[in-house]
Amino acid sequence: MHKTYVIGDIHSGLRALKQVLDIVPKASDNLYVFLGDYVDGWSEAPETVEFLIDFSEKNNCILLRGNHDELVYNFLKGHQNNPMWLAHGGESSKKSYANLSEENIKRHLQFYEGLQNYYIDSENRLYLHAGFTNMQGPTHEYFKNSVYWDRTLWEMACCLNPLLSKTDCNYPKRLLLFKEIFIGHSPVTRIGKTVPVNCANVWNIDTGAAFKGPLSVIEASSKEVWQSDPVWHLYPDEEGRNK
Repeated sequence: MHKTYVIGDIHSGLRALKQVLDIVPKASDNLYVFLGDYVDGWSEAPETVEFLIDFSEKNNCILLRGNHDELVYNFLKGHQNNPMWLAHGGESSKKSYANLSEENIKRHLQFYEGLQNYYIDSENRLYLHAGFTNMQGPTHEYFKNSVYWDRTLWEMACCLNPLLSKTDCNYPKRLLLFKEIFIGHSPVTRIGKTVPVNCANVWNIDTGAAFKGPLSVIEASSKEVWQSDPVWHLYPDEEGRNK
């Protein structure tokens, strides 16, 4: 049976991505699920995308869409200098894309357009960047971009009383839809952690690579974890999003 490796938010930390993928066990039938936010943070945004394009051509991959991926796409497509985006990692992506040829930018636009909003595997495990609000699941979201912006799913899972039975009428209906849910988006460094965190049936794999945490990979069944060095150590002359 193939292994499913889930990769947290990269934020242009290509050196960390290469480092951690190098220690993940290799097998031809591995499935790699990337949870999005490939860009905005460190200085290698286009290089990270190029690596992912090449990697996905050689391996079985699910590439999900993060909110920062959409923001960079919007910039490349329409040159939107969203002030909030620029203040939260966008400035580094804007600079790193400045010298890219028009041909390569078109190639990257195709990459961003081809990202998936979510993925459900044969074991009814859901993978998406952020969360969802609809009690019937992400397919029924009224605002389709909620799946890469929402934080309420993670906040709810963190606050849930672990003693509450799944049969209790107060148990969150969203959490009953799937065996497990794998997300990124909300760095666990905000709650003092640097490893993937499990609350209820939600696993958060964003270990703060954009800030002072490592980049993490988790195997979906065994929950074995592999991590890079703290990403800021790999970019000693940069601030990332530590501003």
